[in-house]
Parts: sequence; C-alpha cells; structure tokens
Amino acid sequence: MKKIVLTLALAFVATVGFSQTEEELKGQLGAAKDSIAAIQGRADAIQGAIDALPGWKKGAFGTIGANLSSFNNWYGQGTPDLSSGNIGVTVNAFANLNQEKFFWRNSGNINLGWVKFDDKNDDTDDDSFKQGTDVFNISSLYGRKLNEKWAISGLGEYRTTILNNFNDPGYLDLGVGATWTPIADLVVVIHPLNYNFVFSNNDAVFESSLGAKIVADYTRQIGAVNFKSNLSMFQSYKSGDLSNLTWINSFGYTLWNGIGLGFEFGLRDNKQEALNFALTDTPTETFDTVDNKLQTYFLVGLNYSL
Repeated sequence: MKKIVLTLALAFVATVGFSQTEEELKGQLGAAKDSIAAIQGRADAIQGAIDALPGWKKGAFGTIGANLSSFNNWYGQGTPDLSSGNIGVTVNAFANLNQEKFFWRNSGNINLGWVKFDDKNDDTDDDSFKQGTDVFNISSLYGRKLNEKWAISGLGEYRTTILNNFNDPGYLDLGVGATWTPIADLVVVIHPLNYNFVFSNNDAVFESSLGAKIVADYTRQIGAVNFKSNLSMFQSYKSGDLSNLTWINSFGYTLWNGIGLGFEFGLRDNKQEALNFALTDTPTETFDTVDNKLQTYFLVGLNYSL
C-alpha cells in the first residue's frame, strides 16, 4: 500500500512540475513574440525613414512557375502517351528618384507563359510550346511637388504583348494632372487630361480617344516579403466602349538567398479586345452585342528577389 501511495505521489509531483514548466515556457514564448514584434516595428520605422530619403531607390523581383509531365502507356487516361507542360515567368522592376522638389517613378511588369499538350500517337499534333500569358507594361511618372502629399504630374504608360501580335494592339497613355502620395509606398495618379493612343491593324475596332487616367500603385518590401499592386484605369470621354482597366498584384516571399515563393494575379476589362477576338468567329459582332468577359490570369511558382 505504501508503494502505491508513493507512486501516486511521485506521479502527482511530476505532473505538477511538468505543468509548471509548460506554463513557464508559454510565458517565455509570449515574451519572445512581443520582443520580435517590437524589433520588427523599429525595423519598419527605420526602413520607412530610409525610403523617404532623397535619391534613387531600385529593385526587382520575379516568379518562375513550371509544370512538366510525360506519360507512356498510361491507359487510365484518354491519352495514354502524352507530353505536357506549362511554363510561366514574371518580372517586376522599379527605379524611383525622390528629391526635395520633384520625383520620378519608373516601373515595369512582364508576364510570359508557354503551354504544351502533345499526343505522341498523333503525328499531326503540335508538339511545341505555344504562347500563353503575354503581358508587358512600362510606365514613367514625373511630378513637381506642391507639398509632401500633392504634386503636379505627367505620366507616360505603354501596354502591349511581345510574344504574339506586338503592338497590335498597343496602348500609349500620355497625360497631365495631379499625383497624391498619402504614404511613402502608395502613389495615386489623377489625370483628367489624358490621351489614349491605340495602335492596331484593325482600325474598325480599336480607336484612340481623350479621357481621364487614374493609376494607383502600392509597392512595399517588409523584411522577406515583396508586394506590388498596380491599378491602371482609362475612362474615355468619347465612349465607354473605349475605356479599359488593368489590375496586377504580385507577391514574393524570400526563404533563402533571394529565393522563395511567388504569386501573381492579374485582371483586365477591355471591350475593344473582346470585340476584336469575337469577330474571328462572328463577323457581325458589335460593341452592343459582344460578351465582354473579365480577363484574368495567375501564376504560382518560385520567386527570386534582387
């Protein structure tokens, strides 16, 4: 009986001791997390002060996504001998100059993709990689500062594809107005006087026009995280059919030596492009009848940051 009581007592003491140790460890962990948060807060404040200093700020990060596969005699699927692949590359870069009386912000985005679906038993099948995603955007914004938040500005922005149908269509926006910078990493462009030049072989669909340009760009690096969101809108004064919108969001997380994980998502609304595509199958299509669906793409893969 004494042995049983002694065993129970030892078990109770061990349990209490373990509980106390666990509580102590949890308390230490909480204190450590608070310390990390405080250190990160100070680091962010220092980085914000650095970003606000005059001079050039440059950077770039990109994502590579790839999926390659090959099947031989895999009878469980409809195409037992198959070679397929999907490759995507995206690059975001910026070079910004900030001075006491003016700023000059330059940025570029490229997203290229290729896809392949080859039936090895079909000699007429195309076994090459075909062009998939094709996005090319560059912009340059110059502003003369009125105060810390507002500036009189001029913007040039060019958008097109480069793998297929280069500059067909191509869009060049040139305009003037105001730029609002509420915080160091956010830039909002409001240009009520903007001309949207459209270059294309199909003049019956694509048309240049005068309108208003709005751009919102948020670019931020916090430790190992790179983030960029760019919204570009043009509202034509002539017709809503000539308006367009593009919104691209890029995210990169660095894990080791600049290498990490990346994600990019983009969407676009452009009725001129929708009509030009629909006319291939339906020559009688018009702006009033075309189904202008929202254009989207995404890419997930490895990320590299410079």
